[in-house]
Amino acid sequence: MTDLHGSTALHTRALESLEYIRDTMERAAGFSAVPGRGGVLMGVTAIVTAVWAHRWRLSDRWLTLWLADAAGAVAIGMIGIVQKARRSGTALSAPATRRFALAFLPAIAAGTVLTAVLYHRGLVADLPGCWLLLYGTAVTSGGALSVGTVPMMGISFMALGAAAFVAPATWGDALMAAGFGALHIGFGIFIARRHGG
Repeated sequence: MTDLHGSTALHTRALESLEYIRDTMERAAGFSAVPGRGGVLMGVTAIVTAVWAHRWRLSDRWLTLWLADAAGAVAIGMIGIVQKARRSGTALSAPATRRFALAFLPAIAAGTVLTAVLYHRGLVADLPGCWLLLYGTAVTSGGALSVGTVPMMGISFMALGAAAFVAPATWGDALMAAGFGALHIGFGIFIARRHGG
C-alpha cells in the first residue's frame, strides 16, 4: 500500500515537472509562424498596386488604392500565419505569439494614426516614408522574437523609409514597390525555403 501511494506521488511530481518544463519552453520559444509564401503574395499585390496607383500619385484615389492593398496584405498575412502555424503544430495562443503581437502592433497603430494626421495636414507625400519606416519598425521589433531573417527584413524596410523621406516625392511608389513588393518577395522566398513555408 505504501509503495502504491509513493508511486502515485512520484508520478504526480513527474507530471508537474513535465508541465513546468513545457510551459518554460513555450515562454522561451520564438514566434516561428511568419509566413514566407504569404509574404511573396503580399509582395506581388504591392507591386501591382504601385504600378496602378502611380498614375494618381498622391491623390485620394492613390491613398485609397494603397489602403486597400494594406487591408489585403493584413488578410494574406493572417491567413498565412494561421496556415503555417497549423502545418508546424504551433499554437496561436502560445506566449510566443502574444509577445510577437505586442512587439509588432504598436508601430502599426502609430502608422495608422500618422496616416490620418499627415493626410489631414496635406502631407500625403510623406506617407511612403512613414509607412515603410513604421512597418520596418514593427517587423524589426516583432522579428526580434522570431527567426533571424525577420529583423533583417525590418531593417531593410526602415532604410527604404528613411530614403523615401529624402527622395523626391515622385519616387514614393517605386520605393514602396521595392519595400512592400521586392523585399516581401525576396525575404518571403527565403523564409519559405529555410523555415517551412
